Amino acid sequence: MTRTRMTAGERSEEVLLAAISAFAESGYAATRTDEIARRAGVSQPYVIRLFGTKQQLFLDVLARVCDRIDELFRSGAADAPGDATPKERLDAMGDRYRDFLGDDHLPRVFLQGIAAAGDPAIGESIRTRFGGIYTLVRELTGASVEEARDFMAKGMLLTNMAAMGVTNPGRDCEPWAAEILATLGE
Repeated sequence: MTRTRMTAGERSEEVLLAAISAFAESGYAATRTDEIARRAGVSQPYVIRLFGTKQQLFLDVLARVCDRIDELFRSGAADAPGDATPKERLDAMGDRYRDFLGDDHLPRVFLQGIAAAGDPAIGESIRTRFGGIYTLVRELTGASVEEARDFMAKGMLLTNMAAMGVTNPGRDCEPWAAEILATLGE
């Protein structure tokens, strides 16, 4: 059997995917680059050659996660009719955000980015990206500051609940989580 060699881009993608799962499970501080390398099937020096530092790898992972949120929000806004109200556009974006919440790793990595904000580079990145997401919400929907704030707050609550595993379909939901989800229309 002939094995096809992977390109550097394909190998880099494998490392990013391995890093997403590792950072989601262990957080930024506790995740080691040798663990990411093992998951990706490469050497630890190769991970460093690709990304330079663990911090840069985490920043690239965080950018990937935030890009996914941007993509989902843009897609949701595009789903809304041209004459949709801000609330209808927000609802369409929220519907698409469920794809993010249903991922086992993305909500946790996003929260790890917030948790690691004490690191100056990570803090600058997550603040910039969070602010960009907020601005995107306002631009795509025409929502007021209050509407956008409430949408972001609901999204963060759902992100926290998804990271805790209490929003997964088919799972017995904790009574407190069921109560909250019922009030959110989830």
